Amino acid sequence: MVLCAIFGCGTRTVRDKGVYMARIPSVVTNQGDEIRILSEERRKKWISAISRKDLTDSILEHGRVCGRHFISGKAAKVWDRYDPDWIPTQNLGHNKCDAAEKLQADLEAAGKRDERVRDREMKRVAAENEKRLREEIEAKRQKIDEPGEKVSDISFNLDSAMEVETETGTATQTEEFDYLFHTSTAKPTFDETYFANDNEKDLAYRFGISIATVSRTFSAWMVVLDARLAFLIRWPEREDLWQTMPQCFQVAFGNKTTVIIDCFEVFINRPSNLMARAQTYSNYKNHNTVKILVGITPQGSISFASNAWGGRTSDKFLTDNCGILKKLLPGDLVMADRGFTIQESLIFHGAELATPAFTRGKDQLDPVDVEGTRGIANVRIHVERIIGLLRRKYTILSGILPIDFLQCDPNGSQEAKIPMIDKIITVCAALTNLSNGIVPLD
Repeated sequence: MVLCAIFGCGTRTVRDKGVYMARIPSVVTNQGDEIRILSEERRKKWISAISRKDLTDSILEHGRVCGRHFISGKAAKVWDRYDPDWIPTQNLGHNKCDAAEKLQADLEAAGKRDERVRDREMKRVAAENEKRLREEIEAKRQKIDEPGEKVSDISFNLDSAMEVETETGTATQTEEFDYLFHTSTAKPTFDETYFANDNEKDLAYRFGISIATVSRTFSAWMVVLDARLAFLIRWPEREDLWQTMPQCFQVAFGNKTTVIIDCFEVFINRPSNLMARAQTYSNYKNHNTVKILVGITPQGSISFASNAWGGRTSDKFLTDNCGILKKLLPGDLVMADRGFTIQESLIFHGAELATPAFTRGKDQLDPVDVEGTRGIANVRIHVERIIGLLRRKYTILSGILPIDFLQCDPNGSQEAKIPMIDKIITVCAALTNLSNGIVPLD
């Protein structure tokens, strides 16, 4: 006879014929380090879920847990870490914080770990690019020093689609790129567009000009690019969304999803003004930052990019005041992370909110909430992928921006009232929309 190890359960194999019993997992040492680590973590969580004072080595070795304590009626496999039945969560017989809540916390922690891995990879790529650029700069300088060679003879021409994608971060064809920029009424040379991922000192070296000239040229081009590319960030018509809705959204939410929103932060130098320093300090990043809200369509294009706000701004306040709510129609579905407590704001516009479920105020998530949360997580990841793509392609958003990019003249012209950071965000988001899509349609 085998008894269920959960306190107060009473299920036994002699009386309850055919009942499912799962063995308390042991540590697997013969299938590699990854399985060993997973099995160690799983065993600890099972012991925590059982939570019996009289738990002995004998019970751990021979004990079982019946199917009443799993959502699906049976335990998940050891490698299926994100399945709710990876550990027992039902009818645990104690008031301890339920294991489902711990599992949700583990999911969030895993996401943060993945973000740290991506950050390390971005830093590695940036270091490799810096090394390559320094070698190229030195080669150019040696060429300039050759007799009879002039700085004006050295140019960076983008003659192929591969070069366009390398230097601008887009997969746009050369003819389209020519149309976007060569038809401009601005007078700067085409070489001056070679700014995407370089700093001012590098460009000054490359072209043999002063840093001040680089700064003026960069600002002039930002005005042109902002004016000519802003139309690429477009809020689509509802009928267009319905006709092109990817299958992964249709399965979980039908054709209702209109936009998936999230915020990201860009580091800035610490302001000297104490008020500005307080408004831009982000407790999450432990740094002075600006925060931008991005909205993407289910198809994966950026349909909204807000102006930059101080890093201290909450996600709710930013959403309520950045203008995105004015674009919603009754019946629209907005998908967001649980930090966006904007339910009341959306109700005012007749829209709906889809966020991962909370365990606050209850012992565990209902099976329906677990499935709903999983469905949201499967499709909401696309907005994080778009933000990651945006920052990888245009590393100006991954560095630390100077305070000059945040300043504007409220009494100046209409153009002077817009800070440089807002133009940079618009240009980078628009160019990202020219890249290949990342959301599969089928």
